[in-house]
Amino acid sequence: MSQPPAGDGVIDPGTMRDVLGHFASGVTVVTARGEGGPLGFTCQSFSSLSLDPPLVVVAPARTSRTWPQLRALGRFCVNVLAEDQTELSVTFARSGTDKFAGVPWRPGRLGQPVLEGVVAWIDCELWAEYDGGDHTLVAARVLDLGADPGRRPLLFHRGAYGLLEAPRG
Repeated sequence: MSQPPAGDGVIDPGTMRDVLGHFASGVTVVTARGEGGPLGFTCQSFSSLSLDPPLVVVAPARTSRTWPQLRALGRFCVNVLAEDQTELSVTFARSGTDKFAGVPWRPGRLGQPVLEGVVAWIDCELWAEYDGGDHTLVAARVLDLGADPGRRPLLFHRGAYGLLEAPRG
């Protein structure tokens, strides 16, 4: 039998951010090709969800101005950033700028922008959305994907970007 939670159940957001920041995550940039050109935003909240059907989940902030545009398009690409792409993460996290200025990319087989040099890319279509508090949980069906096994991922841990230790041997 589980024990009731200690305390009054009120969680301080700063404490939660600090504690959960101990969980290292990868960094992604979600992109799409709109009528006015490519769009994208940085998204740290990404995960595999299901193999059958093939689903992933991303969680854009409710304040995102880019996610509603991608939602309307219905298809997008999740680009998993490589260890040397910190600046891309910072660029795509900004609002009100041309995020693709000077950023090399190619259209994937389904036309969505795949950023040059990423570790992996996942072409998706919107499957479902769920309320996630100050974020939206977006389940997306995987339509196509690929990876470069020679690249290593960019990590985010305790509020900063980090790198994996080089393999020994």
